[in-house]
Amino acid sequence: MNLQLLDLIGRQSPLFESDIKASEEELSQIVSESTFLVLGGAGSIGQAVVKEIFKRTPRKLHVVDISENNLVELVRDIRSSFGYIEGDFGTFALDIGSAEYNTFINQDGVYDYVLNLSALKHVRSEKDPFTLMRMINVNVFNTDKTIGQSIEKGAKKYFCVSTDKAANPVNMMGGSKRIMELFLMRRSQQIDISTARFANVAFSDGSLLHGFNQRIAKQQPIVAPNDIKRYFVTPQESGELCLMSCVFGENRDIFFPKLSDSLHLTTFSSIAVKYLEQRGFEPYLCETEEEARSLVHGLPAKKQWPCLFTPSDTTGEKDFEEFFTESETLDMERFANLGIIKNELSFDDEKLNHFERRIQQMITRGAWRKDEIVSLFHEMIPGFGHLETGKYLDSKM
Repeated sequence: MNLQLLDLIGRQSPLFESDIKASEEELSQIVSESTFLVLGGAGSIGQAVVKEIFKRTPRKLHVVDISENNLVELVRDIRSSFGYIEGDFGTFALDIGSAEYNTFINQDGVYDYVLNLSALKHVRSEKDPFTLMRMINVNVFNTDKTIGQSIEKGAKKYFCVSTDKAANPVNMMGGSKRIMELFLMRRSQQIDISTARFANVAFSDGSLLHGFNQRIAKQQPIVAPNDIKRYFVTPQESGELCLMSCVFGENRDIFFPKLSDSLHLTTFSSIAVKYLEQRGFEPYLCETEEEARSLVHGLPAKKQWPCLFTPSDTTGEKDFEEFFTESETLDMERFANLGIIKNELSFDDEKLNHFERRIQQMITRGAWRKDEIVSLFHEMIPGFGHLETGKYLDSKM
């Protein structure tokens, strides 16, 4: 594992090393005897999951993602790192919501394990009603659809990634994942389902940390909030966590990283400072965006980099992160660094049907407002903590 990356997020060793080592023989045997479908498999977490499966030589591994370019890079990465397997490995550039995907499933669709990593994951995606509706379709309804297809095709297990932001959600992204978990609960009567909540994946596509790489490459200022603290896992750790939950999770289990000395809250600005130091630069703190933009052409030659570190004031930012709520039952004994939320079957069928009807009504009439979707989320999630500030990340540098 990349030691520089671990150092950036304040750790000395991989988080799940002991759990993976203790489970490796059983894990490898199960994977080598099984077939897998990974949805959203070309995103950062999806690629990490695909690699964890591939290196344990499955009988069949199919990867679906809407991004053709990311699938190309995934294949190049796998061939360069691991080579080949005797099993059937294939990638498919398909939209899960499309007729082409339905035909793909109808013609084969026989898998032991189906893992869904597809999601709209950015809080910024809730800024307008149109992207927000797509978030609902991707995070909730596409998930429910693919579970139904997995049931029809006789899959033994369905895994879906959730988020720490689904625990006491304060933004629409976290709320959509919490509602997704309620739909998973209903489907768990028909197929075994497990999931995972975990922290920010360091340097995942589209993340602020990934943006640091882009800013350096494009000779632009580094910008980060100095008051928001987050937990971070590496891409490989995200893949390990998902695979462990998929293979070893019991029905309705939610896996999460245990909080310990090796997993602690870190500010984005402190990571930015370490990031620049690793690249031989000293951060130069600026007061405004204009100052940062004006200095980026001269400072790097002096081994300094303009940085703008400010408090966060945008919609949907949670002050702290949590992986479980006080009302959830935990198993903290089974694994050294993995906790498990143990869920009993519990859902309100009438509320889920109401949610489906209301969303379908909005789509059918061809118009909807953000406030009516927010209101519907409040109906679905008791104590939903969404607060609209009127400010979004897209309005900042």
